[in-house]
Amino acid sequence: MSTQLQTAFWIPATTQRARSLRKLADSTLKAAAGFWFVVVVLGQLVFAFTVASFYGLTAARGNWQQWNKSMTHGYAPDHPMGNLVVAIHLTSAVIIMFSGAIQLIPQIRRRAPSFHRWNGRIYFVTAFTVSLAGLYMMWFRGTVGDLPQHLGQSLDAALIMLCAAMALRYALARDFKTHRRWALRLFMVVSASLFIRAGIFLSFLLNHGPFGFNAVTFSGPFLTFMSFAQYLVPLAVLEVYLRTQDRAGAPGRFAMAAGLFVLTVVMGGGIVAVTMGAFLPNIKRAYDNRKSIAETLSATIASSGIDQATKQYHDVKSAAPASYNLDEDELNALGYQLIQAHQLKHAIRVFQLNVEAYPQSDNTYDSLGEAYMNDGDKAQAIANYQRSLQINPRNTNAVKMLQKLNAQ
Repeated sequence: MSTQLQTAFWIPATTQRARSLRKLADSTLKAAAGFWFVVVVLGQLVFAFTVASFYGLTAARGNWQQWNKSMTHGYAPDHPMGNLVVAIHLTSAVIIMFSGAIQLIPQIRRRAPSFHRWNGRIYFVTAFTVSLAGLYMMWFRGTVGDLPQHLGQSLDAALIMLCAAMALRYALARDFKTHRRWALRLFMVVSASLFIRAGIFLSFLLNHGPFGFNAVTFSGPFLTFMSFAQYLVPLAVLEVYLRTQDRAGAPGRFAMAAGLFVLTVVMGGGIVAVTMGAFLPNIKRAYDNRKSIAETLSATIASSGIDQATKQYHDVKSAAPASYNLDEDELNALGYQLIQAHQLKHAIRVFQLNVEAYPQSDNTYDSLGEAYMNDGDKAQAIANYQRSLQINPRNTNAVKMLQKLNAQ
């Protein structure tokens, strides 16, 4: 066969293989992106349902103090305007999570364009309300964390409003390709509140306790990093993905799909961790009609002292245990509230009650050890951390605290 004839047959075959490879790469990248989107949307929907259930149902029952279990300064009886801003922030958060999940579904965009436009308007408006209310809560009302965390969260709020404004601008200009890209960026920065929770709880799971930060003060290098990484990392991944769509060949698309798949699996693990560790307990608490023993004892401590609160706890356990939520996390949360209020002796008494009620829980001894350590009682701190470690040899926090105490 002549060289010219061989070339005539070889070129089309090579071109066909290249096209098939490119088509497979496109399909793989699309599948990886779809997998990521489904995982994030499921996480967002669970998150939104948790917020709506916990804060909505407790408010409907008039149990506003319950908000303070999950949010610093969530409800303050003497600050109605501040309470209104908190309610606006929570309502906007629920709306924006549901609305964002719907807005990016291409089938809805194609088949119901009018709904897509109206949902987009709601999405953009709530982007501003959730951000402005969040900034007020952070800088004026007060929240957990330190200055670097507040700066990181503030930058996220600014990016949310910027991305919303840019997405709206290009939608009005009918430049829909650029509009969709800004809408994707908006989705990323809005989803940062889910990403940071997933990251923190994944670190809990892998480290068997807090990693790189103080659980009482809620400050430390890991939280500072997460305050910025929660949106900068997803934005960076998105930009690489968009550039891959525009310019990369088949190898680049396969590489992006593989990286996106791995990131999705890691993120999915974090979402499962935060769902099991925070979302489901809060949903359970929302639909639990029992009285909170933590709130009951907190009020008694404030009015009558710790001795009366201790007596009240024993009375409740013997006379009306079914009417009160006596779960382990109730007293644990109250104890840490007392630590934050620098009422260390009271916190020790509360943690002791929890140890009595749950003697086989490593967490109750761990918490009591922390209270003793903060109070300067080294011997009792060591004894309780050792007991926690006996119950759960994988408690890395107890190991670290014992190393710290023995080094003093």
